Amino acid sequence: MMPAIRRLPFLVILTGVFALAMLVPMAHSIRLGDYFTARVFLDSAALFLILTGFIAFATATYQARVTAQGHLVSLMAAFILLPVMLAYPLTFLMPDTSFFALYFEMLSSLTTTGATLFDPSQLIEPVHLWRALVAWLGGFLVLVSAVSIMAPLNLGGFEVYARGSKTTSARDLVQIKTADVSERLVNFSRLLAPVYLVITGLLALGLMLNGERSFAAVVHAMSTISTSGISGTGGLAGNGAGVSGEILVFIFLFFAVSRVTFSFETGFPSLGKILRDHEFRLALGVVTVLPVILFLRHWIGAFGTSAQGNATEALKALWGSAFTVISFLTTTGFESVYWDASQNWSGLHTPGIFLIGLAVMGGGVATTAGGVKLLRVYALYQHSRRELQKLTFPSSVGGAGRTERSIRREGAYVAWIFFMLFAISLALVFLALTLTGLTFVQAIAFGVSALATTGPLAGMILGESTTYADLGTWGRAIVSVTMILGRMETLAIIALFNPEFWRS
Repeated sequence: MMPAIRRLPFLVILTGVFALAMLVPMAHSIRLGDYFTARVFLDSAALFLILTGFIAFATATYQARVTAQGHLVSLMAAFILLPVMLAYPLTFLMPDTSFFALYFEMLSSLTTTGATLFDPSQLIEPVHLWRALVAWLGGFLVLVSAVSIMAPLNLGGFEVYARGSKTTSARDLVQIKTADVSERLVNFSRLLAPVYLVITGLLALGLMLNGERSFAAVVHAMSTISTSGISGTGGLAGNGAGVSGEILVFIFLFFAVSRVTFSFETGFPSLGKILRDHEFRLALGVVTVLPVILFLRHWIGAFGTSAQGNATEALKALWGSAFTVISFLTTTGFESVYWDASQNWSGLHTPGIFLIGLAVMGGGVATTAGGVKLLRVYALYQHSRRELQKLTFPSSVGGAGRTERSIRREGAYVAWIFFMLFAISLALVFLALTLTGLTFVQAIAFGVSALATTGPLAGMILGESTTYADLGTWGRAIVSVTMILGRMETLAIIALFNPEFWRS
């Protein structure tokens, strides 16, 4: 069975997986007694499973060996074409909504952006579950693609370590790059799927034990692990779990700050290995330092008022800042229950620039998070630190081993190139959005949210003044392209147009 699946085109396999996934909201609809919605998802699943079967039968004897470059094209095609299939059942459940709006909704879910055109009250539970499930599967697709497709091509953040690995020789890199990527996809999927499912189930169970409804707990668990920030109830606030539920989400969000947390190839990662990881340590520093800065800012704002001496309000403000920082650093976008309380305690406006910076920084390499990625930020930091040392001690020799020297040199060089490409992409997106009639602030909010795959960021910056539903057709088209660009990464897309990339 597995050899037959390996021979199928990547896009055909994905079509079959997402067609089977339609049976999940169907089952939930039956549980709710909504048999029309159940029939819609059942008929859609049957239709696409039949089409997948026909295509699989037609390509069963296809023996051509597809390289990582070809799978990279297939991955991009998946992000463009799969939302058409995913939006199909919604056309029957939401007949008054344009197909392009439904396509936008599904593309946002598949890329784990979490941007939505609808108020949560406008959608029924099976649709919310479908959005969260698509984002959850999209997050798993990103994980598997990172280690199976991006890693052999030295893309997606792996290029920072490309020339500094002590354990991987040049010959090994060539063998990995020319390996059967289909086999890598199947093997890593079998390896990561149980882990991905178990940690999602554990978080959902924890949220239910803390008072959340089973539906909300499952949706929030899938949204946390996939870093999509999708919620069927408007967020974590008011769902019964309270601060204890936020603490659970806070802990599980650390799976998105470092690839080490998902490195189960050699067994369960040890605590020492995680604490030594550069991305994890950088994220821990950000989550510690920034909330303290925000807290001090709140304290200064509350100086001389009665709130200054209120220890309870101070702790609420500190927790609200800490949770929101890790949430936006991992490009999830959940807002703390006490985020409003922390702002009211200080009397200051939302620090949008902090949230934008966190979303742009992003999470770890080979995780479901978007953004520039912490490993690239770490490489730039180490390079800057070394340059400052050389100003004081020009004849000094930088140590820390071959890998660290490579990160400071070649790693920082490629990280800087990616950062510049990211900045140029943002500037072009800002310009394009302003041409559709948006103000500069609105263009920044929607542009950063899409490119960093942090959909709720726009709502945090703009409030209710402008939402994704207010975007015109051209605005939604630009944001759609930007979401694909942010998920695939600019460097990978540029590589597709490089002739040398295909000759290597």
